[in-house]
Amino acid sequence: AENYSKPQLTTNDPPNSRLFVVTSRSITEDELRDRFSDFGDIQGVWVVKDKQTKESKGIAYVKFARSSQACLAMEEMHGKVLMDGTKPIKVFIAQSRSSATHRDVEDEQLTRIFVMIPKSFSEEDLKNTFKEYGDIEYCVIIKNKFTGESKGLGYVRYYKPSEAALAIELCDKAYRAILAEPRTKASSTEEYKSSPTDPGIPVPSTADPGSFPVVDYRSGDFTRCLMMSTRAGLTQEQIFALFDIIPGMEYCELQRDSYGMSKGHALIRYSNLGSAVYAKEKLNGFEYPPGNRLVVNFIDDGEDRSSPVGRMATQFVAAQMMAAVWNGPSTSQVVKPSFSSVSTVPRIQTDVNLPPLKKLAPPDSKAKERLFVVFSPSPLPPDVLEDVFCRFGSLIEVHLVPGRKVGYMKYADKQCADEAMAALHGRVVNGVKMKVMLADPPREESHKRPRTY
Repeated sequence: AENYSKPQLTTNDPPNSRLFVVTSRSITEDELRDRFSDFGDIQGVWVVKDKQTKESKGIAYVKFARSSQACLAMEEMHGKVLMDGTKPIKVFIAQSRSSATHRDVEDEQLTRIFVMIPKSFSEEDLKNTFKEYGDIEYCVIIKNKFTGESKGLGYVRYYKPSEAALAIELCDKAYRAILAEPRTKASSTEEYKSSPTDPGIPVPSTADPGSFPVVDYRSGDFTRCLMMSTRAGLTQEQIFALFDIIPGMEYCELQRDSYGMSKGHALIRYSNLGSAVYAKEKLNGFEYPPGNRLVVNFIDDGEDRSSPVGRMATQFVAAQMMAAVWNGPSTSQVVKPSFSSVSTVPRIQTDVNLPPLKKLAPPDSKAKERLFVVFSPSPLPPDVLEDVFCRFGSLIEVHLVPGRKVGYMKYADKQCADEAMAALHGRVVNGVKMKVMLADPPREESHKRPRTY
C-alpha cells in the first residue's frame, strides 16, 4: 500500500472531500480503497488504530480529490456491507475537529448552494442554468421586499449532496457558487487576504470556499450581511423579530435540515451598512433566551468595495456607528426583547406578492372549496398559514394533519380558493416550499389521503 501521511487525510481541501467511515475492526485500508475507488480519485485512506495495541478502532478516513466524488461515495456506500459477517458501514462527510458532528446524506447544508446571478434572471432561468448538474428541489431568487426586484442573489436546492457539489465544481465561476452555510471557525484566529478573483472581497487565508467567508471587521471590512449561530432551538419568527428590532432588515432565513429542524444558523441582511454594524455589535454575545449566547459575524455580501472612495465611505459609516455603539447605552438598555413576546410575532418571508390581510369567514360557514397543501421540508405553523391563506378572502380555517407534512385550507368561496392556489402553488414561504392543490370532496370531514397527493 502507498504511504499516505496523516496530515493529508486530516485536511479538508477541497471542502467536504473527506469521508469518515464507521466500519468493522477487521476491514483494512486496502479493502476500503478497493471498494471506494469506484467513485473517484482517492488521495489517501487512513484506518485509525489504538496507540498501544495497534489494532483498528473500527473507524477510518477516505480522502477524495473532489467533493462531488466524496459525496457520491457517501450516498452509495452508506449502509452497505463490505464483508460477510460484518455490520453495515456508516459513511459521513468528515468535518474539522472543531465541529461536534460529521455530516450525513440527509444534511440539508450539503444540498443547497448560494449563487450570484444576473438581476434579469427569473427562477426558471436559474433552474435551467443549474439543472444539468442534478435534480433540483427548488430555486429561490432573493428580492427586495418593497420593490420586488431581484438582488442578483439566489439559492438552488438539490436532492443530493453530490449534485450540489458537482454544480459548485463545474458551473461558470461568474456565479461564485458556494454551499449555503456559515463558517464554523472563529474569525479572530484567521489572517485575511484579498480574493484572487476579486480584490474587493476579503477572504481568510485558510478560507473554506465551500462556505460563506467571514469578514474581518477589525480591519474595516464591514458588510450588510450577518450570520447568526445559536445552540438553542430558535424559530424563524423569533430570529426575524430579534433582528428586526434594528431598522433596515430586509432578509432573514433560518437554515433547516431535511426534517425541518433548525441547523442553528440564520442569514440576515440589512438595507444599509450602519444597521448591520449596529446589529452585529449589539447582538453578538447577547443571551437569547437567557443562557444561550448568540454568535453574530459579518459575511461577504458580494459587493465591490475595492475602490479607495468606496472603502473610505464604508469605514466612515462604520466608524460613526461604532462610536454610537461604544459611547451609547449598554446592550441591556437598548435591546430588551422578551422571549415570550418575540416568539408570538408572526413574520412572513416570501417573494410572493401577497394581498393585504382579510378577515376570516365565520367558523360555521359552509366550505365551498378545500385546498390540499404539501409542505417541504416541514409544515409551517398554523398562525403563519392563516396569515398567508386568509389574504385571498373567505378562509374558514387551517387544518394540519398530525404527524404528516400536509394540511387543508377551507374556503367559503371557490374563487378565493382558486386565487390562493394560483398564487401559492410551488412557492416558498419562510423557507418552506408548498404544493397547493384542490382537495377531494370531504367525506364526513375525514382526513384520508386525497387522491391528488
